[in-house]
Amino acid sequence: MSEISYYSAEGLKKLKDELVQLEQVERPRVTQEIADARDKGDLSENAEYHAAKEEQSHLEFKIAKLKNVISKARILDESQLDTSKILIHSNVVIKNTTNGMEMKYRLVADSETDVRNGKLSVNSPIGKGLLGKKVGEIAEIQVPNGIMKFEIVEISR
Repeated sequence: MSEISYYSAEGLKKLKDELVQLEQVERPRVTQEIADARDKGDLSENAEYHAAKEEQSHLEFKIAKLKNVISKARILDESQLDTSKILIHSNVVIKNTTNGMEMKYRLVADSETDVRNGKLSVNSPIGKGLLGKKVGEIAEIQVPNGIMKFEIVEISR
């Protein structure tokens, strides 16, 4: 079963740009490195050749994986989303009920995750625990240190 992932237009563009970079810049560079190493003679003892072939293998795997992600990606029309509960692409303000600290996050697809910039994966423990919650509700989330409780303070798009 294929698992569809929802992205912002910006997030999907970033994935496509990365694919173009890998296919049009990195692939020709690695191919040239292989050709240069092959020209140096005996391939059985040519470390540069083997390293370039290994890099090519990793690159092709990464390209295939990225193509698979893009093929399952859909742009989410945020205007159609229910703003009364937390969904993917919701901006949320949550308050830790233990210490009163407030945090602001935007729930995004895995490949758009950037915790330092407030983008939290919907598949992370906290992201999963917040999905479907409404303002005023308490989300009890299992984390490695135990159970954390967060009050939903605000939801926006």
